[in-house]
Amino acid sequence: MRTVKIALLLSITILTSYSSFSQDRYRVMFYNVENLFDPFKDSLTNDGEFTSQGTRYWTWNRMTQKLNNIYRVVTAVGEWDLPAIVGFCEVENSFVMYQLINKTPLSKFDYKLVHKESPDSRGIDVALIYRPDRFMLEEKRFFRVVNPDDPDRKTRDVLYARGILGKLDTLHVFVNHWPSKFGGELASEPGRIAAGRLVREKVDSIRIFSPDARIIIMGDFNDGPNSAPITEALKAVPPTPPYSPKGLYNLHHKFEGQGIGTIKFQGAWEVIDMMIVSKSLLDKSHPIYLNPDGGMIFQADFLIEPDVNFFGIKPFRTYIGFKYHGGFSDHFPIFVDIYPNR
Repeated sequence: MRTVKIALLLSITILTSYSSFSQDRYRVMFYNVENLFDPFKDSLTNDGEFTSQGTRYWTWNRMTQKLNNIYRVVTAVGEWDLPAIVGFCEVENSFVMYQLINKTPLSKFDYKLVHKESPDSRGIDVALIYRPDRFMLEEKRFFRVVNPDDPDRKTRDVLYARGILGKLDTLHVFVNHWPSKFGGELASEPGRIAAGRLVREKVDSIRIFSPDARIIIMGDFNDGPNSAPITEALKAVPPTPPYSPKGLYNLHHKFEGQGIGTIKFQGAWEVIDMMIVSKSLLDKSHPIYLNPDGGMIFQADFLIEPDVNFFGIKPFRTYIGFKYHGGFSDHFPIFVDIYPNR
């Protein structure tokens, strides 16, 4: 039985038995897959480097290997019961997502896709897949992020999906990939603040009609748990009681400064992939709930390699610069478990 490593509060606990988990849960996962492109040139985007003639020599075989790598990660995170919902970022289009859910062994689980082309100049988007036997989709929408300081700079849309989880309760899901720090942290921060304010506005709009809505916000936020876009724009804080009815609680805040993260940059771990939830999801009296310490970073042995430059370990990624490395991603996946209140 495969041994995996899962980051727990202030430590990494090695789990050697899948049977230690309750079989009564719905796992929700997020994964930045590091440039999942097809090898074809898209005349509408700047994807030329990810073609067979491009600077990265991206081929059909390399795409297929990456798809199989992603399938392997989703399966490992799911263990004996694959995730009910998986959010992705850095995917090029519906074609690569179709290949993932239909041309790998994930096809056995009948995953369905939510995706729309965003205005990002490189052509990368967010996407969501879900198991219809676990999550019954009722609505999907895509929200455009506009930076008032730089309205011509295009970025990824925010994906919104609403559905019934486990035939028990409505769950509202947001999938994010906020603007990067390209051009400098301070210069780029207004774009992330705009994204945070947008998501917060949508959350508040949901609460007008459903004050106790169960909401989960996942993504690569390109900023840490204590940054202004997270704490001031989105208004997400650590899950420390007492909880405010209007609060949003960051389940991955606990990893900040603890020598573990979702990405490693110049030898330092950063927590930029996070799951943030409404107060109502922390309430065990509701039909579905999760634990305030339930945010996990998945760090299996096959996802890591030695960090020869900065010591320790680092993610086993697909490219190092422009050199093909054959790994998985420069990010670790994250997940939470939602439990039914039976």
